[in-house]
Amino acid sequence: MQTGKINVQTENIFPVIKKFLYSEHDIFLRELVSNAVDATQKLKILSTTGKTECELGDLTINIEVDKEKKEIRVIDRGIGMTKEEVEKYIAQIAFSSAEEFVQKYKGTDSANIIGHFGLGFYSAFMVSDKVEILTKSYLNDSQAVKWVCDGSPEYEMTEIDKQDRGSEIILHISDDSAEFLEESRIVQLLNKYCRFLPVPIRCGNEKVWEKPEGEEKEKEVEKPRIINNTNPLWKQSPANLKDDDYLKFYRELYPMSFEEPMFHIHLNVDYPFNLTGILYFPKVKNQFEMQKNKVQLYCNQVFITDQLEGVIPEFMMLLHGVIDSPDIPLNVSRSYLQSDSNVKKISAHITKKVAEKLEEMFKNNRADFEKKWDDIKVFIQYGSITDEKFYEKANKFYLFKNIDGKYFTIDEYKSKIETLQKDKNENLIYIYASDVDTQHVYIQAAKEKGYDVLLLDGFLDTHFINMLEPKLEKSRFTRVDADVIDKLIEKDEIQPSKLSESDSAKVKEIFENNVEKEKYSVQLENLSETDIPVMITQNEFMRRFQDMQKLSGQSGYGNFEHYNLVVNANHPIISRIIGEVDDTKRQDLVKQLVDLALLSQNMLTGERLSQFVKRSVELI
Repeated sequence: MQTGKINVQTENIFPVIKKFLYSEHDIFLRELVSNAVDATQKLKILSTTGKTECELGDLTINIEVDKEKKEIRVIDRGIGMTKEEVEKYIAQIAFSSAEEFVQKYKGTDSANIIGHFGLGFYSAFMVSDKVEILTKSYLNDSQAVKWVCDGSPEYEMTEIDKQDRGSEIILHISDDSAEFLEESRIVQLLNKYCRFLPVPIRCGNEKVWEKPEGEEKEKEVEKPRIINNTNPLWKQSPANLKDDDYLKFYRELYPMSFEEPMFHIHLNVDYPFNLTGILYFPKVKNQFEMQKNKVQLYCNQVFITDQLEGVIPEFMMLLHGVIDSPDIPLNVSRSYLQSDSNVKKISAHITKKVAEKLEEMFKNNRADFEKKWDDIKVFIQYGSITDEKFYEKANKFYLFKNIDGKYFTIDEYKSKIETLQKDKNENLIYIYASDVDTQHVYIQAAKEKGYDVLLLDGFLDTHFINMLEPKLEKSRFTRVDADVIDKLIEKDEIQPSKLSESDSAKVKEIFENNVEKEKYSVQLENLSETDIPVMITQNEFMRRFQDMQKLSGQSGYGNFEHYNLVVNANHPIISRIIGEVDDTKRQDLVKQLVDLALLSQNMLTGERLSQFVKRSVELI
């Protein structure tokens, strides 16, 4: 028997390990299984290259849970270790980098960083009072050894009889980690961290219903529980896959999802870094719900995290799927990932690839792209608002939709309104509606004048047009009810007023007496006799300010709600109001016109609505 001391200068490395990783102490299983996979993969490479003649046989990694003995065993038939290798790779703790680990991180809140210093195996001590390694190298005539450590810097190593090559890690689970002695808990962790590792992983048995060969009825049978899919779709060639393959894999990733994705992007990059993955586009529509934890990050098929805030662009969080790169460090904190230069490059590259895929879809089948537009518009808007490089590509395939359901690129629509508006304004005016029903009167007025109206009824539309206006020179967006149409787009001919100066002042005074003066400004406009007599408008800047407040959850901060009550001075009913001798009739007529204007904007409620209904019946 040989005894020794683990080569660390800091005596309290194990308490530090437990303290620093306690918040994610289930990580131990990922580390040990990953080590077993590495050992197995190394043996397969040696066999493939002819550097060993040993029979590979069954390479399944077995995870065994013994609740009575309070043990967990991780068993592989990989490359194994010699006595010298155990001393080098286990006893020295990754070439004594533990000292650096302690000095750098002692007294901080960093978590999940052990593997960054090559200390993955020692995560076993987070849950164990004692750890044993039984190992035998694949090399001919090698001597098997047993290494035992109880969580202090002291260890024992003895020669043992072990027939099969490979390693067996035995964890003697501590009382405060008893949760890991439930097989169901271990299966849960294996499904989380290991379900796409490239070597089969077994944990116990499971009962399944299947139809035995030659029989018609299914029977319940017990079979080995294999945890993982060793050849996940993202590692396969896109040329060999069909749309149905991607749908099946989506269901494998998200078994509880009831809605299928619209389309996918298969990432396959080998320069300037290695990157594979599949990203799925769910239907986003106007529900701006950040679907966190839907994109999973892997390193060589080992799950790293689904907490990707700050690691990939925020708008990418709306997607689902997987990203896998060996260039991403495996065992580091999210803050480390956020600052890692490779991660930043990969993040930028994913953004570029997504933009290129969308542009390709638009060019190859515009009709199909238009059908998907309403479901992906929020994603593209969010990306354009938050990432300038994404917008540089997106502006080629970003689509405006008008109220007639026709789609235009930004450049196409600019050309359209240049033709419609000719030289009537110094600026191009993009007229839009946010609600076809409540703004119908204003839309009709614009269409009767020969203008086109966009439909901007999305959650992020206000943000998007705020971003877009400075990029479109001499252009501005204005909602169709921000003013009367003749004021939105100025005309060369000026409509004369049918009212004298004194009559105009009288009309303004009558209407001002029938509205809240602090909330409404009465203004007279010389419109045609066919335009409606009274309408409500709201300043575009004021409304956008309110929209931005609501979006940021600050609605009600300050009283900025203000509207214009526009009276058409040339409408016959206004002349009738001036000529009305009976003051009661005049007041009823004014109230009716004001209430009709409010009703058209869904602003007539409560007692005033009841009075309007009663007055309408009396007038009839």
